[in-house]
Amino acid sequence: MTRIIDHPILGKLDDREIITFQFDGNTYEAYESETIAAALLANGIKKLRVHEGSGTPRGIYCNIGHCMECRVTVNDQANVRACLTVVKKNMVVESGKQHPNIVKRMVEQP
Repeated sequence: MTRIIDHPILGKLDDREIITFQFDGNTYEAYESETIAAALLANGIKKLRVHEGSGTPRGIYCNIGHCMECRVTVNDQANVRACLTVVKKNMVVESGKQHPNIVKRMVEQP
């Protein structure tokens, strides 16, 4: 894992509890009060979803909640922004998948 462990403003990570969460069926560790995006990136996960039409990979882009590229499903709730959502103990996060019906509609439109 790669993290800043002693930040001049945010403090030291060793003061925080380590919690576990799931992403696409695998268990990962995060620090309490860390966002899903930060926890995934620290665990080497860069691809959070695929583009609905083209299927190309998407990940963290702006990291401030404007671009919507980091949308994931959290505990069965779709379109949650990973960069703004704090990871919780035993949270289940799933990457965004390409849905065939969306691709078909996009192709059929003039």
